[in-house]
Amino acid sequence: MSRNKSLHDFEEIIRECVKCGVCQAHCPAYIATKKEGAVARGKITLAAALLDGETGLEERLQQDMSMCLMCGSCVSKCPNKVPTHEIVGAVRREFADKQGLSWIGKGVSTVIGSKALMKTLSKGGAMFSPLILKKLPETSGLRLRLFQAPGMKGRTVPPIAFKNLFNRIPEFVEGEPDKPIIGFFAGCAITYMYPEIGEKMVQILNRMGFSVYTPKGQQCCGIPALSSGNGDLVEELSDTNMTAFKEREVSHIVTACASCNGGIGEYYHTMKGDHDDFTNKVVDFSVFLKEQGLFETLTAMEKKEQRTRVTYHDPCHLKVQGITREPRELLRSLPNVDFVEMEYSSACCGLGGTFSVYHYDTSKEIGARKMPGLKESGAEQIVTGCPGCIMQLQDSINHAGLPVKAVHLLDLVAEALR
Repeated sequence: MSRNKSLHDFEEIIRECVKCGVCQAHCPAYIATKKEGAVARGKITLAAALLDGETGLEERLQQDMSMCLMCGSCVSKCPNKVPTHEIVGAVRREFADKQGLSWIGKGVSTVIGSKALMKTLSKGGAMFSPLILKKLPETSGLRLRLFQAPGMKGRTVPPIAFKNLFNRIPEFVEGEPDKPIIGFFAGCAITYMYPEIGEKMVQILNRMGFSVYTPKGQQCCGIPALSSGNGDLVEELSDTNMTAFKEREVSHIVTACASCNGGIGEYYHTMKGDHDDFTNKVVDFSVFLKEQGLFETLTAMEKKEQRTRVTYHDPCHLKVQGITREPRELLRSLPNVDFVEMEYSSACCGLGGTFSVYHYDTSKEIGARKMPGLKESGAEQIVTGCPGCIMQLQDSINHAGLPVKAVHLLDLVAEALR
């Protein structure tokens, strides 16, 4: 029996949508397209019709359900807290179960479901990207595709690291004997695209005295599979990841990727079965560092004369959990930065898992909405806690022609502690 919830599991709460339209003002897909099928209440109406047999899995319904970033922005504003993102996920699983995965879904599932294939592709990409990708200015740290995939014209992508995270760090780093072992869930983006972020996370935790366990058996959190409707793969990955962290007794499982936190923490928690022993240990790095007193250590440090002006972008998977204060407090505590707020700091960047692959033009529109506020802030860097957001934000910045770099919050913490 599937451990993912089916559409029928949401039948009662689907009826609680009163079609008030509050979601319209907060749905990034609707703001960009102004189509009723893109907004939460439209999707809930379609889900109810599917349950009642008033519509089938038609192409139009699939198109409307694909116009969702599963960001949860609508849920936090909904008076009845109807979990539209979870309902959309259930409908997509029905599509996949009855009609098969799309070609994009098959490709994504094939890659994230095989660690060996992911290693091979990442190493191949690192070797050949200089030959096929035109380098953009050094301020961006990204490259521009010369051979464009359909619907992805002008997409900028980060260079792939030749050595992944597990080739850079030991699986276990010994800390002080009186302190607990901390598990680190790295995720795909940190492991293969931004391994330096993972290195810094391990170094910071170890500097605080903790032993750090980063099991090599861990795989993708499952968010891309969830977005594609591949419920079977989500279950397989969840089993693999929970098993990987049973090898050692860890007190916490720290994430440095907002999407991974939403996957192994929030989504695994909604699956059928008792996974609390695992999900209750999952914590975002900013929350953990605050709990362990690092903010006070940083605040006590002497402010540097030369400081970088930075602003912050809220990753959706943290925002919907209410994790918005801790990253800002961490930034304000740093001796090497001047933090300023920007307009639309909490607006979605436009990535949305596979959304930006299916709907890149709409994704660009969503990202472009943040650019005037970023420019007005005068920030040299836009900081966030999600590697996926870093990639998407930098793409938007490049298209806007702004001299700004998207970075991870841990980059600045590591710099301050260096």
